[in-house]
Amino acid sequence: MTDQTALKYTEEHEWVALDGDIATVGITDYAADKLGDIVYVDLPSAGSAVTAGAVCGEIESTKSVGELYAPLTGEVVEINAEVVDDPSSVNGDAFGAWLLKIRVTPSDIETLLDHAAYLEFTGGAA
Repeated sequence: MTDQTALKYTEEHEWVALDGDIATVGITDYAADKLGDIVYVDLPSAGSAVTAGAVCGEIESTKSVGELYAPLTGEVVEINAEVVDDPSSVNGDAFGAWLLKIRVTPSDIETLLDHAAYLEFTGGAA
């Protein structure tokens, strides 16, 4: 299980785990619960440039279609093919089923929320 207090978050309900200049990105349990049963995930290809705050993918559920926003600016270095093949894995373990990895500029990280701020933003749900 991922230590959620060590992660950073966005107001678009994405979590970010930082390891040097690589940011691993996924959606939170809060987002997965709001979406419902996830049936399709569209992610940018490795090598793609993404811009913080811009749409970089799509997550479809039986209830709705949600956009995936890049939490940071950088280059996609890897996507989780297992999630693309089995989108429902996000519902089973949102904090374990990462979506993509981005090589980022560390200075951009200041814009992300810490765990306490994200809990406050969602009313206590991560």
